[in-house]
Amino acid sequence: MDLTGEYRIAAPREVVWAALNDAEVLKACIPGCTELVKTSDTTMEAKVALKIGPVKAKFSGAVELQDIEAPQSYTIQGEGNGGVAGFAKGSADVLLTEDGEETILAFSSHAKVGGKLAQIGSRLINSTAKKLANKFFDSFHAQFNDEVPPD
Repeated sequence: MDLTGEYRIAAPREVVWAALNDAEVLKACIPGCTELVKTSDTTMEAKVALKIGPVKAKFSGAVELQDIEAPQSYTIQGEGNGGVAGFAKGSADVLLTEDGEETILAFSSHAKVGGKLAQIGSRLINSTAKKLANKFFDSFHAQFNDEVPPD
């Protein structure tokens, strides 16, 4: 499954970069995230509860930041295990580009799922992934505008 997107954020690139590396900001933005702990400068561990179609799962996982070029880009590599629901693993390349006083955040991701999640079907998985990405970025964008993100 591949997913790409681009978002304009009303903040300077350094501020957006700092937020993308702040565990509290990320926890508030990741749909279903119940715990996010920064274990080093480049690694985090998370617990996320999600419902994907008929499958409810609690995932435990870890992410690592690689190929870091602060404050411009990095690659997020991670995987999560949802027990009998299955697993998800993947990576995302994130690029921040200055545009005046704003920042354009572009990403390209690739993920694989297995177990019950893989049996759901790629259309449902893809549409759910897009919804989750949009929720994350709506919440992330709201961090810079004192907005309440939509449900």
